[in-house]
This record gives sequence, C-alpha cells and structure tokens, in this order.
Amino acid sequence: MQKILIVGSGDVARRTLSHLARRYRVYALLRDAGRAAAWRAAGAIPLLGDLDDRASLQCLSGLADLVLHLAPPPGEGRRDRRTRNLLAALGKSKSLPRHLVYVSTTGVYGDCGGAQIDETRRLHPESPRALRRVDAERCLRDWGKRNAVSVAILRAPGIYAADRLPIERLQKGLPALLEADDGYTNHIHADDLAAACIAALARGQANRVYNVVDDSDLRMADYFDRVADAFALPRPPRISRGEAERTLPPVQMSFMRESRRIGNDRIKKELKLRLAYPTVDAGIAEAVRSRRNACLS
Repeated sequence: MQKILIVGSGDVARRTLSHLARRYRVYALLRDAGRAAAWRAAGAIPLLGDLDDRASLQCLSGLADLVLHLAPPPGEGRRDRRTRNLLAALGKSKSLPRHLVYVSTTGVYGDCGGAQIDETRRLHPESPRALRRVDAERCLRDWGKRNAVSVAILRAPGIYAADRLPIERLQKGLPALLEADDGYTNHIHADDLAAACIAALARGQANRVYNVVDDSDLRMADYFDRVADAFALPRPPRISRGEAERTLPPVQMSFMRESRRIGNDRIKKELKLRLAYPTVDAGIAEAVRSRRNACLS
C-alpha cells in the first residue's frame, strides 16, 4: 500500500481523509498532540511535529510516496519558512516522494480589475500573505525540478461550506461596497477543494498549476446578499470604496481591493473534476437544508 503524508490538519485535510484512508496508508503531521486521537480514529497515523521547528520534522524523512501540503505560511514576513523546513526534512532521505500537491491561493494574481483570467496570468501579489504564497510555490517548483519530484499546485479562492459562511458578518451588519466600487470574487466549496486535492494526487501533472474555483460569476456584495436572503438576515449596508478605506480593518480591505474572474477549464479537463457544488447558490442551498434537518432532528 502506498503511503501519503498530509501536512496541515485543518478542515480541508479532514475532508480528504475519509477518501484517502481507503486507498493509502495515511500519515498526518500534527502540532497539537491533543488532536492525535481524533485523527487516529478517522484512519490516519498521527505524527507530532511543528513546521516552525525544523528539528521536530526528522520523522518525515523517507516516509511517504505522496505528500499533500495544506499548511499555510507563517503570519509574517515575505518568505514561507514552513515550506522550506518541510522540504529540508523530506530531502534528508534518498527516498523522496514521487508526487507532491500544494494548496496555494488565487491571491497570488493580485488585482486583475475584474478581468477573466486563467493559470497563464502573470503573478502580481499585492499583500504580504500573497507574497508568502508565491515564495512557497517557487520553492516547491524549484525543489521538484531539482529532485525529479512531480509538484502540482492548486490555487484556491475563498473557501466556504455550511459552517464557513459569513453569517456572523451579516449579523454584525458589516458593510459591503457599492456596486460601482465592488469587485468580482471567486469561491470553492470545501468539499470540492478536497476532491480537487484527491484528483491532483492521482492526475496532477508535474510543475502544473490548477485554479480550483467554481462556476460562479459574482461580485462580493452579491455573495453576501445571497447568504443573507437564504438565512433571512438583513442584507449588508453599502458604502463607497473611500469610506471603506477609512473605516474597515486593513486585512478586510485588502480583499475588497482585488477583483478577478477566474476560469476553471483546467481542473475539469485535466483533473477530470466534477464539482459537487458548481455554484455558490448550490452550496448555500445545501447549507440551508443541513441547518433545517439539524433543527428537525
């Protein structure tokens, strides 16, 4: 049985586990020992280690045939030290993984002025977090080329699910931009991103990038409106971009400055991915059904 290492133990990683555990011996790198029992019960072999501590990663050397790298970069700086530490640990053995899949972000494209783009778009990161993602991508691709390891990169936009909708934001009445100032945003359901990870492990090509987005074509405020309407909440008030710059936190404003419409032909044609939630409307409808069923049970 082939061995796979999952790095990064968040929501998307957990969604992949039930599928991967049927076909692979799955190892999961965990920083928190308190989560080991849950991962073991779900079918993984927990390994304790911290990507911020290179010495703690020695157990990864020569371990896996495949690697699914879902861990985010550190919260500061322009470089992803965590990815560098991971690659250093994997590289200590002559027995390297044959394939690595990394989940990055569509934020590496920066603001595209609402243009329709694909994977050939030149990178233009405009935030520190996007710069760290670009650094990770470059490290991984260079490492893969030097060591004959196939590296596939998945670029994901805003990830949502039934428990990852902007309900709290709407309840707080936080504003959205006026239509004239608003930008286009992109989305992917967490289940579909997990499915894309599994597909890329099987069919992802070496040194290839895939935009993992759904078929929606929405402005950000339209997304908030649809969630509000579905859950009988007030739609967010609209403000101008100038007012938003003066009143909203810098991190929140950084997302509002970027507008792009991203195509997904490559995941459909090359990864053979069929989206369970091809539009945000489909995902929201499922969330409403899930909440209604939970209330009835």
